[in-house]
Amino acid sequence: MGSRTDLTDAQWERLEPLLPVSNGRCGRWRDHRQVVNGVLYRIRTGVQWRDLPERYGPWKTVHERHRRWSADGTWEMLLRRIQAEADAAGEIDWDVSVDSTSVRAHHHAAGARHAPPPVLRGLRADGQSRSSPGGTDRPAGGGGAGGEALGRSRGGFTTKIDLSADGHCRVLSLVITPGQCADCTQFEPVMEKIRVPRLGCGRPRTTPDSVSADKGYSNRRTRRYLRRRGIRHVIPEKRDQEAGRARRGSAGGRPPGFDKDRYKKRNTVERAINKLKTFRAVATRYDKRGYVYLGTVTAAALVIWLHS
Repeated sequence: MGSRTDLTDAQWERLEPLLPVSNGRCGRWRDHRQVVNGVLYRIRTGVQWRDLPERYGPWKTVHERHRRWSADGTWEMLLRRIQAEADAAGEIDWDVSVDSTSVRAHHHAAGARHAPPPVLRGLRADGQSRSSPGGTDRPAGGGGAGGEALGRSRGGFTTKIDLSADGHCRVLSLVITPGQCADCTQFEPVMEKIRVPRLGCGRPRTTPDSVSADKGYSNRRTRRYLRRRGIRHVIPEKRDQEAGRARRGSAGGRPPGFDKDRYKKRNTVERAINKLKTFRAVATRYDKRGYVYLGTVTAAALVIWLHS
């Protein structure tokens, strides 16, 4: 008997051609559909890996597959390919919004080893190495809590997810940081990770039609970055910044433009965050490794795209 978290036949038909294939040297993969459904069950319910239902096969196999695909960028590759299909069909609303959310880390998330384990190489369905271009053999991390995107904030032991979302409440890019990191410091990394490939040929699309964000992103560096890239933006000015500009008179420059109607669409990123947090392993971080938790959030975003 299947679970409501399992992929439907239509969703599996979209995903299957994109999955890695065996390179003939490291043995055969266990059935991809069974294992992927096991990963999605754990992400949706937040159960411990050891408590996975038997229908998904050995829990160690499911856990190891998720760990490897998080490390070598397979989850990110799958998300980008699904985004590329949607873009080719004209289904992406490129009025993008940016925001962040804090996630409480369970005490099981602490205590990772200082050196992350290596990742074995394999081949994707297109013949490329699974470690290229999406990741490396030895993913970033180690060196304490900070290296694993764990930090202290007002909410306690937390991780922060910074993300951008399209106008249909779907994640376009995301970055994870320790919980105490300021939102504005991650604006450029989030924008730089917007990279939707073109089907066939051509450069990936990296420039949205417009960007909206709240006052936490109101600073000269952010506005200068967006002007340099020619991206229209709607970011309200902070009161102290407005007062400081007024005190300087003509030297303070003109006030930034603000479109109230466009700013109303900023709730799309908040709704995207709500969708992500319906997955319990996203809403509470259980993964010790930062790259594994990033893979968990990316896989959840992938499911949201498949459902849409």
